[in-house]
Amino acid sequence: MSPMNSPPSLPTVLVTGGAGYVGAQLVPRLLQEGYHVKVLDLYLYGRDVLRPAEPQAKLEEIVGDLRDQELLRRVLPGCDAVIHLACISNDPSFELNPELGKSINFDAFEPLVKISKAAGVKRFIYASSSSVYGVSEAPDVDETHPLLPLTDYSKFKALCEPILLNEQSASFTTLVIRPATLCGYSPRQRLDLTVNILTNHAWNKGVITVFGGEQKRPNLHIDDMVDLYSLILRLPDGRIAGKIYNVGHQNHPVAEIAKRVREVVRREAPERGNLEIVTSPTDDKRSYHISSALIQRELGFQPRRDIDVAVQDLVAAFRLGSLPNSMTDPRYFNIKTMQQTRMT
Repeated sequence: MSPMNSPPSLPTVLVTGGAGYVGAQLVPRLLQEGYHVKVLDLYLYGRDVLRPAEPQAKLEEIVGDLRDQELLRRVLPGCDAVIHLACISNDPSFELNPELGKSINFDAFEPLVKISKAAGVKRFIYASSSSVYGVSEAPDVDETHPLLPLTDYSKFKALCEPILLNEQSASFTTLVIRPATLCGYSPRQRLDLTVNILTNHAWNKGVITVFGGEQKRPNLHIDDMVDLYSLILRLPDGRIAGKIYNVGHQNHPVAEIAKRVREVVRREAPERGNLEIVTSPTDDKRSYHISSALIQRELGFQPRRDIDVAVQDLVAAFRLGSLPNSMTDPRYFNIKTMQQTRMT
């Protein structure tokens, strides 16, 4: 029996933020692989993103706040692993209400880790961010590079890492992942990420607007991210205990990403026209070129999908009508949804 078909050794997984961009792809995958999945999420972006998976008896959805420690004490017992995705994600959403962002992204983190450990959770996987590196002139930023976060969002992502790793023990395996900027289609679509933004503009406006252009951005297809979480759950403790890994695929300047998007959309949807690229100035100085050599060397993980595949997936979704009102509907844009929600 292959590892993919064998019974999970960590059969019950809690996915915080499981109704988010990554979670909406990850949760169905874990259910398909035989896991019992608990989702803890506020469902700010709608209750329908996991609907195709809801008939499955092994899915338990909990509408709740990560900051509610009593809720955590009720939910975590019986869970073998936690994949922590929940956060106020991206800089503009965080800056809209910094106190709220800190309370969710940082203040709630240590209680979550400690309650998980006390409840008997065996493995805790934390989705940090490659943005913790800030700006770097290094040709390949690896995991030993100093952390130079430029924003509070990135700063609190970085500060959570040692909190988790300090709890590493023989019975509590901890792992930090620093993903690149994700791209591609998800039932809980985000259109505020670089490749997705540019593809949305190409499809709907016929003009691709690039802000800046010289900044380097590492990218990773969302399905490769899901592949990695699936792999991590199956690996022995000793392979991942206390580790930090970058995970990305293609590192390109934003201007080059725009050209790739234009080429793919022209090929997949020639009716969209020539597709002009327009450049505008930006204050966003983040630029880094991450190396994912360590995770490939130690875990054998190599992403299989490139930017072109992400653009193709999005074009197919647009053509099928799966992303209606994609320029205006707030659910595709974290900052717009946060502005409407007025959370405290």
